Amino acid sequence: MSDPMKIRASVVGDVTEVKVLMSHEMETGQRKDAQGQTVPAWFIQNVVVSHNGKTVLVAQWGTAVSKNPFLSFKFKGGAKGDKVSISWTDNRGDKRTDEAVIA
Repeated sequence: MSDPMKIRASVVGDVTEVKVLMSHEMETGQRKDAQGQTVPAWFIQNVVVSHNGKTVLVAQWGTAVSKNPFLSFKFKGGAKGDKVSISWTDNRGDKRTDEAVIA
């Protein structure tokens, strides 16, 4: 299992801004190791964000996303004290879910 995501969520007016730093190697499948062997692809494929159980963002990623990806987005309807949950699944079937409280 990977390291926990670093999540910050804050509300200004009626807009909630969420910033997420995910810990993942994100291999493209094109790089070669020291022995000249291709390093297998390993990347986050799906990201789902929900606010109080309601989905507010769904993303499908590929090999072009960098190592330890950073995601920033805004949505309407959040309030201080609400929970934001972020989940990802990679192409190997590994999963990670973390939550944060909106400040």
